[in-house]
Amino acid sequence: MTRALGLAGVLIGLAASFWGVLSLVLALRSAGSPSSSTYRRTALWCVGGVVLGAVLAVIGMQVALLTDDFSLQFVADNHSTRTPFPFDVATMWAALEGSILLWVLVLAGYLAVTVRHVRRRLDDPLVTWAVLTMFVVCLFFFALLAGPANPFGAAPPGVTEGPGPNPLLQNHVLMAFHPPMLYLGYVGFTVPFAFAIGALVTGRVGEGWLLETRRWTLFAWGFLTVGIILGAWWSYEVLGWGGYWAWDPVENASFLPWLTGTAYLHSVMVQERRGMLRVWNLSLLCATFALTILGTFITRSGVLESVHAFTEGSVGPWLLTFFGLVVATTVGLVFWRGDRLRAPGRIDAPVSREGAFLLNNVLFSAFAFTVLLGTVFPLVIEAFDDERISVGTPFFNRMSIPIGLALLFLMAVAPVLPWRKASGELLRHRLLWPAWIGTACVVVAVLVGNRGLATLAAFGLGGFAAGSAGRQVVLAVRRQGWRGFVGRTNGGMVVHLGVVMIAVALAASQSYVQQTEFRLEEGETVTFAGHTLTYVGPAEKVEANKTTLQALVEIDGEGPYAPGISQFPFGQQQVGVPSVRTTPTNDVALSVLALPESPGGPVTIRVTAQPLIVWLWIGGGVMAFGTVLAAFPGRRRRGTEPVSAPVPDDEVVPAATGAP
Repeated sequence: MTRALGLAGVLIGLAASFWGVLSLVLALRSAGSPSSSTYRRTALWCVGGVVLGAVLAVIGMQVALLTDDFSLQFVADNHSTRTPFPFDVATMWAALEGSILLWVLVLAGYLAVTVRHVRRRLDDPLVTWAVLTMFVVCLFFFALLAGPANPFGAAPPGVTEGPGPNPLLQNHVLMAFHPPMLYLGYVGFTVPFAFAIGALVTGRVGEGWLLETRRWTLFAWGFLTVGIILGAWWSYEVLGWGGYWAWDPVENASFLPWLTGTAYLHSVMVQERRGMLRVWNLSLLCATFALTILGTFITRSGVLESVHAFTEGSVGPWLLTFFGLVVATTVGLVFWRGDRLRAPGRIDAPVSREGAFLLNNVLFSAFAFTVLLGTVFPLVIEAFDDERISVGTPFFNRMSIPIGLALLFLMAVAPVLPWRKASGELLRHRLLWPAWIGTACVVVAVLVGNRGLATLAAFGLGGFAAGSAGRQVVLAVRRQGWRGFVGRTNGGMVVHLGVVMIAVALAASQSYVQQTEFRLEEGETVTFAGHTLTYVGPAEKVEANKTTLQALVEIDGEGPYAPGISQFPFGQQQVGVPSVRTTPTNDVALSVLALPESPGGPVTIRVTAQPLIVWLWIGGGVMAFGTVLAAFPGRRRRGTEPVSAPVPDDEVVPAATGAP
């Protein structure tokens, strides 16, 4: 029953996507005739078919998982009767085929909301092309489900139990939230990409189409931001290695579209205001969508080994071909519309808001290229020479730290720059207090014993950027009251504050991390990094899907904390379960490396002490809050201003750098 329901959903979605593409192609060919409206109405019905198909397929899979229907091969390979809630629900996106199913569900939702928003303007060719593009993307992913990534294949008869999800993916509740958030971000970039294609095809590459994409891009970027932060938190809480970001290829796959999406959210304001950076904006949008497809290929093709990646499947060539088509199509369209993409304005002075945004684009593009090079280069070498190499953390850190520091500096300066040209006196006036705040941060860091040029620069530039963002928010609140927080500009400043928190936490935690191992007898006490640790004794925790042998440890008299090692019934792998004591100033993470060989024997524990870790997660929350604020219009709006209208030098509505 569940297999029939799921297959029916996939076929309905595939047929609806195909008919939607065909209907809109016929509508464009017959533009101006009565039949064109009929075709467009048919396409609206096809949207319902896409949503119905995706929902039926997901319901079929979830019912199979929740009712232990091992007649499906996917359930037999990835589910177990012992898998507890919510991990039985999350099993759907814990493996290749189910993850594509989640992708299709999210994509169908975005298609439905987009069409509902533009349904009264579907006779506009630009909108028609945008919806047509979304139907094409839907058709591709439904084709994956109907072919190489079919999650509804039949299992051999007689299967009554399965291994369950990967033990690492059912060891923390964040697994239930991290992938859906990433998908909401990944898939959300389909909407602005579709409107960019519509603008290029119709030749309407001015500023009107940006109104349709700005908020879609902002929400997709916000979801992706939250997804990346949750992924880092999952890594920190589950893997027990004392870190949260390892420049893993799959981590990089989510970071790449975030970088290009961030660049777009900034430079789009220049096009709206001055009509400039059109090529940049279209290229960034198309690159962001293309990078989501490339990231999907990296994650789901089996070309690399990673704790995040899925096993080898047959979808790799499909995804790589689709990625190539996206890149070829967008590059061809940009060259075709080259004459119309010429900006009517120009940058009057390098020290201006336009100049800052151009530099912002260059830095983010360089950052994205660096990450892409380090991620893809080993795959290229392996493809041509059949030799496996790896690009490690030192390369990424060496290349990204200077760019990150430059972006922090730009975050401080760009918000106070006026359009067209800035005077030295104006900059001195606006940057005086932020500069003093940055200097004070460096002085305090030195006084408490912090050393290292890059780390002190991060503290100083972080304070500089925070002072600049705080100044803008305070001035806005003075003028507009608490409503001054709402709006793209001031919401962007709140996002800046979150970015600063994360930047400072990254610098502190990576520069001053301390780690060691202890072999402790029961009742023994040791001191490390200013903390006292006492091994209380062993314990056992039995759950439906695993048994965990724990070592109870008190930290500074608090606890006990319970790091351990879990054994899953059908897994050959023992999975570590870290335990973390978190405070506003530092974290102490405990991981069991070796359990007692005999009752009462010693236990081997790794202890990792890192400062300011909690501010990574707080900073992510602040960024999410700022994104919500930026999604709503502020009290003062400039939608009726001419694109090239000048802005007074004393205006306090800055453009953000590093956030929307």
